[in-house]
Amino acid sequence: MYFLLVILLFIALFGSIFFWWRRRKIICRIQCMEPCQKCHKVDEIVRPFGYCYNDRYCFFSSTLDAWQREAGYTWFYDYMAPRFQMVYDSLPVYFDYNGRTWLIEFWKGQYGINAGAEIGIYHADGIVSEKEYKTTLFTAVSDEELLRCSFTLCGKNGNCVQISQTHWWLTAFFTGCFVWPSDLDMKASIRFTDRRMQCAFVSGLRSAGYTERDMTVNGCCVTVNVTGVKCAKYRLRTRFWRRFSQWKNRIFCRLYLWVTRPFQCTEDRVLYLYYLLPIAFRRLLRMRRFHRRCHKNKRCCQKRCCRRGQL
Repeated sequence: MYFLLVILLFIALFGSIFFWWRRRKIICRIQCMEPCQKCHKVDEIVRPFGYCYNDRYCFFSSTLDAWQREAGYTWFYDYMAPRFQMVYDSLPVYFDYNGRTWLIEFWKGQYGINAGAEIGIYHADGIVSEKEYKTTLFTAVSDEELLRCSFTLCGKNGNCVQISQTHWWLTAFFTGCFVWPSDLDMKASIRFTDRRMQCAFVSGLRSAGYTERDMTVNGCCVTVNVTGVKCAKYRLRTRFWRRFSQWKNRIFCRLYLWVTRPFQCTEDRVLYLYYLLPIAFRRLLRMRRFHRRCHKNKRCCQKRCCRRGQL
């Protein structure tokens, strides 16, 4: 027994020394890198996850060819989001245009240990009724249907960031920040291809409860104050998941900042986590990784219901 205890203590001591040596080696490696080299490396390692790194404002954004584009979007994703540590306010706008029902949705809030906002542009294969909105899978628009989007996101401390791009899914995520969705102010603008599409979108905004005070129309461009989103009345179970997820998000944010405390810049912290704890790094970029799992959960649920004769 005594001999076994000595062996365990020796292994623990050896492990601590090895971890300290490896940690010092990673810190030196990052400190020896040029700033441009760091940003290029961060951008390279996040590309497979569907994101790119904005070194000017130090946030992650989605790429045009992100794998999430194939997943599309449906109401079920928003319903499941709090169970995957994603707590946000959303504004879905449905409208009919060119023989299809379109969905342009705005989000702002907490995504794991990331705080940020999104604009997503999707459409159905045809016209769907209002009753079918929650059961329809909307696909991302094609390259020919991309729209010019932009939004300004401001935090509770007054710091603001602006992003603008022709996209189908415009995003900005800040790593290591914890917020409540109500702490973020978002003003989004979309330039439509023609006045008919712009009028259809404005009509969808009105159906979502927005008035002329919450939007500005300038030709084919519509600016929406997403901060004015009316808080949804969540059920008890959803309120529990939102609170529980935010509790975990706060802890993981503090843990991330503590682990990466040798550095202050986002690219340094991300590279340090990438080299030191690759598993934790993959969890860092799970802003929208729940799409695939939601698809699987939904299919399994539908199969069970079919067996019971409920569908």
